[in-house]
Amino acid sequence: MARNSFIQLTKLSNVKGRITYISSYAKQENLYAVYETTERKFWRELAKCNQEEFVKSGAEGKCIEARELIIALPESFTEYQPDRLLQLFTNHFKQNYGTECIAALHHNKRKTNYHIHLIFAERKLLDEPIIKIASRNMFYDENGKHVRTKKEILGEDGEIREGCSIVKKGEVYEKKLFTAKDERFKSNSFLDEVKHSYTDLINIYVQDESQKLQVFERGSVYLATKKIGKNNPKAQEIEEDNQKRREWNRAVDMALISGVPEPKIMEVKRKEITEPIRKSIARRGNRPRLFSRVVTVAVEALEFLIASVLFKKPREVLEQTSVAQAGRTKAEHQEHIAENSMAAVKATKEEKSEPEQPKMTRLASKYPKLFKVNKELEDQNGAIQQKQKQLSAKKKELSEVTGWFKGRKKKELQKEIDELKSQIRDMKDYLPRIVQKIGYRSVQEFLKDFKASQTEYSQYRTAIEKWKKETGKEPVAHGIRAKLAEKKQEIQSEQKNKQHTRSQNKDRGAR
Repeated sequence: MARNSFIQLTKLSNVKGRITYISSYAKQENLYAVYETTERKFWRELAKCNQEEFVKSGAEGKCIEARELIIALPESFTEYQPDRLLQLFTNHFKQNYGTECIAALHHNKRKTNYHIHLIFAERKLLDEPIIKIASRNMFYDENGKHVRTKKEILGEDGEIREGCSIVKKGEVYEKKLFTAKDERFKSNSFLDEVKHSYTDLINIYVQDESQKLQVFERGSVYLATKKIGKNNPKAQEIEEDNQKRREWNRAVDMALISGVPEPKIMEVKRKEITEPIRKSIARRGNRPRLFSRVVTVAVEALEFLIASVLFKKPREVLEQTSVAQAGRTKAEHQEHIAENSMAAVKATKEEKSEPEQPKMTRLASKYPKLFKVNKELEDQNGAIQQKQKQLSAKKKELSEVTGWFKGRKKKELQKEIDELKSQIRDMKDYLPRIVQKIGYRSVQEFLKDFKASQTEYSQYRTAIEKWKKETGKEPVAHGIRAKLAEKKQEIQSEQKNKQHTRSQNKDRGAR
């Protein structure tokens, strides 16, 4: 499977402190660039505004002063100029959302994680600040609430209570510089939108097609692998978990190539993985070892589904062939009737304008190339199926070997089984590489395009055949290849004409 992009969103309750931390060369070991779309005083005023609004709202918890995106970049991006790269990614966000940002480009200590910290505001500056001046003395209690008289903020001793305040006549009692918070930054769809936007931007500048990233879609047929951070005490546990996830993803690729419908795969995933894990966590909490067993059962269920689909395929192909033959016979009969009536309407048809030749769509033009790739996928899938049959036969043979003196035979069979398992795993891993060679990030993504191109190509061929019958003409090739062939023919024709002219000139000289 292709590598998934990593983009994380966090809330900031101390935006000034966070800005100092990410932009300080003293605090960061590998800080390459800092880029700001506004002055630092903007963030001071923003923090003050958010804190004031938070107090007024009476909400509990911490005040959210701003939000931060952490964007992981491919290591190949270290080749780009850091300040220009950071400016590109920061301005990309500001252009899309219209908010002020400050960003820093970092490496971790071991220089294995190249990433951007991008802090953005949820409020915008008002075009015209709202400044209110007191027309008389104004009194505020300990909670910042405006009260009518001074008496309401005095204590028993006649002095102003601690925390209460007075705004004198002529002083500013309210200053509003910012709009309300933009609610879209709180929505679940915002992070998904940002992930797609930045993943597309990253892929524009990735040099190697096989290194392009993809956004892991929620509700996908695949299982996402987990990122293992530096010095993670559960690194081994996470890696074992990831291996089981890859095992499921390999089975999914085989299922898709074998023709198992996506809704069926999703049903197996839901019944065999999602629901059992959810119930287990609700009853007994998180148990990593259980996940491994659950995925193993799910893979077996999916492989059984693949086998049933492959068993049905030859029968379906036979039925489709017989239906197609019956359809052709019927079509030939209708065509014969149509030919008899053509003479009557021929004169009328000739008076009408000749129909334009159907044009091939971009996706339909890709069909021959995609067909070859799909054939390679099916051949590889078939080879894996054969290996799995061999594996099943060896396992059966091993189970039938009994007795005290059969240890050597058991070891030999076990070695063959292990070798077959390794071969099958490598062959499955090659499936996504087949489609990555032509720019696709997963087998699922390729098959969607292939099926769409197959449909459009079939529609184009049907339209061309109809056009040929109506006009009696042969279609003229379109596209780049056709233009190149036409240009080549023109050049060859010109060369022949030149040669002919030269030979005529020589003949005149001879006379």
